[in-house]
This record gives sequence, structure tokens and C-alpha cells, in this order.
Amino acid sequence: MSNTNMFQKLDQIESRYDELTREISSPEVLADSTRYQKLAKTHADLSQIVLKYREWKDIEKGLAGAKQLLAEAEDAEMKQMAHEEQHTLESRREAVEGELKILLLPRDPNDEKNVIVEIRAGTGGDEASLFAGELFRMYSRYAESQGWRVEVLESSPSSIGGVKEIIAAIQGQKVYSKLKYESGVHRVQRVPATEQQGRIHTSAATVAVLPEADEIDIKIEAKDLRIDTFCSSGPGGQSVNTTYSAVRITHIPTGLVVSQQDEKSQIKNRAKAMRVLRTRLYEMEQEKQHQQIAAERRGQIKTGDRSEKIRTYNFPQNRVSDHRIGLTLHQLTEVMDGKLGPLVDGLVTHFEAERLKRELSDNGDAGKS
Repeated sequence: MSNTNMFQKLDQIESRYDELTREISSPEVLADSTRYQKLAKTHADLSQIVLKYREWKDIEKGLAGAKQLLAEAEDAEMKQMAHEEQHTLESRREAVEGELKILLLPRDPNDEKNVIVEIRAGTGGDEASLFAGELFRMYSRYAESQGWRVEVLESSPSSIGGVKEIIAAIQGQKVYSKLKYESGVHRVQRVPATEQQGRIHTSAATVAVLPEADEIDIKIEAKDLRIDTFCSSGPGGQSVNTTYSAVRITHIPTGLVVSQQDEKSQIKNRAKAMRVLRTRLYEMEQEKQHQQIAAERRGQIKTGDRSEKIRTYNFPQNRVSDHRIGLTLHQLTEVMDGKLGPLVDGLVTHFEAERLKRELSDNGDAGKS
């Protein structure tokens, strides 16, 4: 997108934003709650880019003033100040233009969605299950700081207090946009409590972040489901519930199986299992689309492959490193306590910049053809 086209588009967006500002304060719209909510959401979606555009226009005004002062000033010190002001504003303008280009990129349709997070202990036995539990606590703390709600859908505790597997729904504003780059293998390096020699062990847990599918995203036919009920079981397989409250749903066309037994009510277990099934089917559909695109242009889509080692948590050195963006923080204690902001922001910035490069490359190729 050329700068001329970009600013034409920004002018159009700003005009639409001003129009919406007037509409949502009108008595007719205020009296219609459905229409008000729809317009207010569009208004909120546009606000970030409009505020950034207005910042750019303020910088332009400042630059014009600095250039005029530079041309008119007779005092050497005043000229130097005007020159420095011009240099500062030009650097800021360049940065803001980059941010505007990213804001104008087509949005990921899943960014607004809630997510289902699946965390599983990987290699490392008991230590891996402890780490999986700590990762869930880390994401729960981060979710709390964002004002999101966490609901455990399924969990399988280990005998020493960790978890072999935990599946949870996280609901709130733009959850997927912030957590979508967390999928992959998370590796931990530390001395386990059971280690007598003080040797550092390496173990791992896998994280999958899936956008939660709505019913309108995935239609599931009743004839495609086989639903079995059974008694809930606890650690070691002993029965903890004499009623058939646990539910196992098999999606016959794909062979996907989802079990749920955390609730005492069969109805609640069935509802939770359906949420997980719908989300996994949605992921399969997305994966199919990604593979079709990747067949044409290899390597452009995946950013969170579950088999990819994405991050290392080194406890002896209080260090966490994200290998995809080369970011290392010596703040492991804070990160494990849910302060994920620097990592999340760094990943979003990196992958958005990569997307912008691809977009510019595509536009350049289109211009040559």
C-alpha cells in the first residue's frame, strides 16, 4: 500500500469514526440497545487507528512549525533547537507510520475470540507434571491481570501435585490475539526437589491455544455423534461417583474423542465436552486451510507449531528465553507469577512486523505483474 493510498484510507476511517461518534450519542440509537451495541463495537474497533492517525497529524503540525522556525531563526542556538526538534519529530513520524501500516493490515478473524488452552506434561516424568501445573498457574495469573475469566474444563492431576493434563477456557476481551503465540513446547531447566546430587534436569510441557469455536463456526450434526456415559473415576482408577455422570463424545466422521467427568452433572459434563469438541473441529478446519495456503506459499502461516520448542525457563539463572524472537529476560520469577506482558508484546510486535513485510512483498510482486 502506497503512502497516498494509506492516508486516503485513514481519512475515510476517521470520517466513519466521527460519524459513529455522532450516531451513538443520538436519542434514536440510545433507545435501540441492539443497534447501539453494534455501533459502539465498531466505534471501539476504529478508535485505536484513529487515535494513532491523529497523533501522526499532530507530529506533522509540529514538523511544519519546526521547519518554519529553522527557516526564520537568526539566533544560532534557536536554529540548533529547531533542528533537533525536527530530527526528533521525523524519527517519531517514521515510527508512527510503521504502526499505522500494521493497524491497517487485515485482522485475524479469530483475534476477538475466547480460547481453550490445553497444557500437557511432556518429557520429564513428575517434574514435567509439576511444570505443567505451574504453566497453568502462570496463564491464570496473567488472565486475572487482564480481567479475563478462567474455567477449568478438564484436569488430570499427578500424584505429586502437578497435572498430567489440564484443559481450560479463558474468556474476555481479545484473548486469542494475546495468547495465540503461546502454542508449542515449553522447556524447563532446574534442580528437581527429589534430586539429591543437585543436578539440573530438563523437562517439558506442551501448550496448545485454540480459538474457541462458536456454534455458527462449526455445525455438528447429532447423527455424527456417539455419546457414552460412565462413572467418574479418580486417581488410580477408583470410582468416585456411582452415577453415570461422566460423558464420552465420539465424532464419528473424524474419530475425535472428548471425555469429561469433572462435574457431578451429566448435562454439565456434556456441555463442556461439546465446547472442547467444537473447538478441536474448528482447529482441524483451520489447519486444512493453512495447509492449502502453505502448499502454495510454504512457511507463511504457522507461528505456533505445537512440536516447536518455543521457550526455555531456566530457574538457576532466573532466565526465560523465547527462541523465536531472541528475547531473554532475567525475570523468571515475575513471569511465572503471570507478568507475561514483555513476552506477549514482543511476540505480537514481531509477528505483526513479519506480516507487514509479507504484505508489502505481495503488493510489490503484484505491481510488477
